[in-house]
Amino acid sequence: MKKWTLSNSYFIYIAGMISWIIGLNFLAFSFKYKNIAVASVIFVLFNIITLLFFSYIYFKEKLSVLEIAGMILGVFAIILLELADK
Repeated sequence: MKKWTLSNSYFIYIAGMISWIIGLNFLAFSFKYKNIAVASVIFVLFNIITLLFFSYIYFKEKLSVLEIAGMILGVFAIILLELADK
């Protein structure tokens, strides 16, 4: 969506909304297999990590040490939530 704010292209806006809807469908289906709290936390952490990754790769935005540490902690949080379910 940042690309849309920079270019004001409706095509990019629609593509962003479609990808958002697809992501929400994954969240909805994950409720079948996880409880709401765990599925929501995994979804939010995955989105944050993905956004940080693409902001670094695509927009060349620099990540601070705290942001990198937060990504690493987010990955560990997802691993712990997955292991706790077994």
